[in-house]
Amino acid sequence: MNVTVIPTPGLGDSTYLFEHDGVGLIIDPQRDIDRFVEAASHLDTRFVLETHLHNDYVSGGRAFAATTGAELVIPASAGVAFSHRPAFHYEDIDGGPFTVRPIHTPGHTPEHVSYLVLVDDEAVALFSGGSLLVGSAGRTDLLGVDRADQLARLQYGSVTRLAALPERVALYPTHGAGSFCTASVAETTTSSIGIERRSNPVLGHASENSFVAAALSDLQPYPDYYAQMGPINLVGPKPFPTDSLLPLNVDTIPDDASVLDIRPHADYAAGHLAGSYGLELEDQMGVWAGWLVPFNEPIALIADEGQDVESAVTQLARVGYDRVVGVVNDLTGCENLRSYSLAPIADFVTEVRLASPQTLDVRAPGEWEAGSIPNSIHTYVPDLRDGLPEALDPNRPVWVICGGGYRSEMAVRYLEAGGFRPTVVVGGGVEDVLAALAG
Repeated sequence: MNVTVIPTPGLGDSTYLFEHDGVGLIIDPQRDIDRFVEAASHLDTRFVLETHLHNDYVSGGRAFAATTGAELVIPASAGVAFSHRPAFHYEDIDGGPFTVRPIHTPGHTPEHVSYLVLVDDEAVALFSGGSLLVGSAGRTDLLGVDRADQLARLQYGSVTRLAALPERVALYPTHGAGSFCTASVAETTTSSIGIERRSNPVLGHASENSFVAAALSDLQPYPDYYAQMGPINLVGPKPFPTDSLLPLNVDTIPDDASVLDIRPHADYAAGHLAGSYGLELEDQMGVWAGWLVPFNEPIALIADEGQDVESAVTQLARVGYDRVVGVVNDLTGCENLRSYSLAPIADFVTEVRLASPQTLDVRAPGEWEAGSIPNSIHTYVPDLRDGLPEALDPNRPVWVICGGGYRSEMAVRYLEAGGFRPTVVVGGGVEDVLAALAG
């Protein structure tokens, strides 16, 4: 038996390739299936298993099945609108040298199924999707706060049921560190039932009510695009877009397109189009675009020559943004450019000690509650779409800070629209400032 972990870091998710005696399974693939097809090319891949209707990405299960001939297995109660094999609770699926046993584990979503794999009648691996995670459990509020309590009660039963499996069973959840689908901070990618039984706090509650109270406390915001993923995955995801990117210049950017500037932060600060989104090309660029840009609007990219724009297109397509109309590689001669200053963390610490600068903290609510710079103003960066905080004084300079500079760059678009020319702190964040002040 062998299990290959194929991570998607920007989503905080993992896809798994299980293989035994030349036969394989793929579990919870994303839409860009080429990497999974290649990983499984040496196998007779009989099934592609979906644990639930995903909220954080467009599923690649249907496309993988169509490409490879694997049979697509989806929880029976999902009720998807395309051909598949329904997974019913404890109705075993014969995989030849192994058996796949679906276990209905509602909570993260109502239809959620975990898949237990048995070899020679011995349980060896559990693919738990968004149910039992490493050090956590899948959050239960993604379908709306009105359903969160009842789904949390279902989740309690589900994780308790899974924890009763033999200790030696390996645990392979889909959601992990960096995923907004976790109810609390998830830890490493994989584990075992025994390790989780001894260390996972969600399994330490004395009652259902205690579990529910903890599951629904301190929930953090999640990206807006999540609301679009369930319906897409229900009716049938379209294949991954393959259109070539058109070269554009500033004058040929469509009027209705959102402009995403994916260049390094320093390049964006030195000169960028007014109204463009500063989203440096890193692992979570697509997730943040899915939070800030209206869903599936036409998008024009601004990139440096030689940047991996295909990676940007892939990240956007994973979350359902298929209308990338082209890329601009040269802003030379543009008259409508804005700029702002970048300040090293040490300079900002000096400023805090001497002058009590006007500071906008754009971190998540949980980060803010854990500690903040004295007299700073807080608004989570996605909430800037609804307007700047009233406490900001337009007659004073504003310094912007987060955990390292990435989210502060996103805030620039909204501050500039409000008449500010911000200074963005880079090379560190609030925790570094607090540590320096304490020292």
